[in-house]
Amino acid sequence: MNLNIKKMLTVAVASTALLAAGCGGGDNKAADAPKKAAENVELQVSAAASLTDAMKDLATMYEKDHSNVKLVYNFGSSGALQQAIENGGAADVFVSAAQKQMNALDEKKLLADGTRVDLLINDVVLITAKDSKLNLPDFKAVLDPAVKHIALGEPKGVPVGQYSEEVFTKLGILDQVKERAVYGSDVRQVLAWVETGDADCGVVYATDAAVSDKVKVAAVAPADTHKPIVYPAAVLKDAPHMEAAKEFLTFIQSDAAKEVFKKYGFTVK
Repeated sequence: MNLNIKKMLTVAVASTALLAAGCGGGDNKAADAPKKAAENVELQVSAAASLTDAMKDLATMYEKDHSNVKLVYNFGSSGALQQAIENGGAADVFVSAAQKQMNALDEKKLLADGTRVDLLINDVVLITAKDSKLNLPDFKAVLDPAVKHIALGEPKGVPVGQYSEEVFTKLGILDQVKERAVYGSDVRQVLAWVETGDADCGVVYATDAAVSDKVKVAAVAPADTHKPIVYPAAVLKDAPHMEAAKEFLTFIQSDAAKEVFKKYGFTVK
């Protein structure tokens, strides 16, 4: 082999080796590059006060399988939560205790398209303290002279208060009830007043009565005396964490979540 040919072969082999090394180095870098960690998210969930216990249980379940998500709850009356959202308050998901508040947000185009769902059903009940001697077999019995204070949700913004007024209006006794009514800022305040004896009786959801060992259910409101008590849920249009919000909304419709809701007395849709 003459000298020129030998030089040409040497250069060709060296070039091929360098090219192979370069390609291999690129592949190794891609393989060795760490995967991008999932972004840590604080998911803001505005939920009706009557959902407090169930939602706290669901947070434990959800965060266990979603280590990058921290659920931050804002519990309160559905009306107050609705107003906060309308005024620009940060929220990713809204769960209301009535259609009225969700409808208001829907009309103002504040819900993410296609995310609204009907989630749960509840009942309205009349309660007294566990040791109360009052005999209140039905809602009309609240006019018993022994009843001095009836705890109700404030009807303008508290859904249970709206349902209560529907019941008493249907029974034809709303004006008399108002004379003895004390109004709470949310359903849990109504429950607390009856627990402590600050009110002789009160109207709450069946699920609220179920979580307290200090009250007893005196009567259940007949279904034909009020609108169906349906809890809708939706992702907000301006949700700071849209995809995470949609994932959480899917989760609270899952079979596992439904079992938690059932445990606290809700009927699932």
